[in-house]
Amino acid sequence: MPHHDLIVIGAGPGGYVAAIRAAQLGKNVACVEREPLLGGTCLRVGCIPSKALLESSHLYEQATHGWADRGIGLSKVQLDLAAMLKHKQQVVNTLGGGIDGLFKKHKITRYLGHASFDGPGRVIVKGSKDEQELTADKVLIATGSSVASLPGIDIDEDRIVSSTGALSFNEVPKHLIVIGAGYIGLEMGTVWRRLGAQVTVLEYLDRILPGMDAQVAKEAQKIFTKQGLEFRLGCRVAGVKVTRKGCEVQIDGQDSVQGDRVLVSVGRRPNTTGLNLESIEVKATDRGFITVDEHFETSQSGVFAIGDVIGGAMLAHKAEEEGIACVEQLYTGYGHVNYDAIPGVCYTEPEIATVGKSEEALKEEGRAYRKGQFPFMANGRAQASGHMDGFVKILADAQTDRVLGVHIIGAHAGELIAECASAMEFGASSEDIARCCHAHPTLAETVKEAALAVDGRAIHF
Repeated sequence: MPHHDLIVIGAGPGGYVAAIRAAQLGKNVACVEREPLLGGTCLRVGCIPSKALLESSHLYEQATHGWADRGIGLSKVQLDLAAMLKHKQQVVNTLGGGIDGLFKKHKITRYLGHASFDGPGRVIVKGSKDEQELTADKVLIATGSSVASLPGIDIDEDRIVSSTGALSFNEVPKHLIVIGAGYIGLEMGTVWRRLGAQVTVLEYLDRILPGMDAQVAKEAQKIFTKQGLEFRLGCRVAGVKVTRKGCEVQIDGQDSVQGDRVLVSVGRRPNTTGLNLESIEVKATDRGFITVDEHFETSQSGVFAIGDVIGGAMLAHKAEEEGIACVEQLYTGYGHVNYDAIPGVCYTEPEIATVGKSEEALKEEGRAYRKGQFPFMANGRAQASGHMDGFVKILADAQTDRVLGVHIIGAHAGELIAECASAMEFGASSEDIARCCHAHPTLAETVKEAALAVDGRAIHF
């Protein structure tokens, strides 16, 4: 019976990173993953393939009608969807193979199959042909999450799809209906709109991007509407019916919407089914999230959990940070995650990025703050590149000037937010950011100018 210092269940971003860090610390590590390709949902059917399609669809849209005013004329631009999907899969396979190589480099033992507990420190791995029993001093649950649905909707990954199905349509839908105006719904809706689909987004709330800074969300909706997305807000979807011609989305108190494909993007649920947590008396919430303490330990001594399965922001990089922090707390005595400095990015065009508190959250807390804002249209690099939509907004404490939140909608926002997250991690003030020299001409100057604007002294606006 193989014994390991640590068994990690799940090889997604949190799990494989935790396994590598533990191996770096000299531990005998095993990782159990039921899918042949390592990397989890993020790599196989989430973050990575969606970004490949976002980039490819963006290039296609630019080539078809985005370059004429820049003096670049093209004719007979054609969409080869099969080639685009093949490129997406090549990226996935390459990165998955890279993780496999890292496991070999760090001598991490990999088990292919479904893991379940058989009491404390005992894990059963059921493969396609056999079953194996493992033991370990510590076990880390990093099983991630799966797509959630709504009552009255049966996802078949054909006409009614999750984000997984939306990554692999064999043809561009004539009319794609997206249920849910969060990150994933907007990203996938954007992909297929660029490729020629009519896209209608239905959202239960009266706004898009729930939880994001309201001013940014309002600006995003204005930009996306101009691009061709149609929004219907305040819609309670009652069900989806597959018809001879496509799909019919039924909405309480409103006319139904007809389309040929429906993407259901209403959140995610933790993957705990089949783990046999009852055998080790691990506690979970009513929604199925595993309960952990400040060291990521569950109610069962020696069993830990990280990532989507414990709730909070369901982000790959949050899971990675938790995986490293958990392992380092176990084997070095110290590990840390600053949940106030975890960025979130929506990879639309323009990108939307956020870190820290929104204005609404600060108002709800009753915390006094100052705001600095700077538009991309006043930035030289943005003008030169033709990407002038959006702005940077920095929120700082009214007394101490410490940065409390940064919200960006604009070109390369996902890259620009890294500076802001670093600044917040080190407790920087808006003055600190403003005093740092930023290269010219760069989009990063928008961050500097927004920091200057907190004190009412932006130079270029």
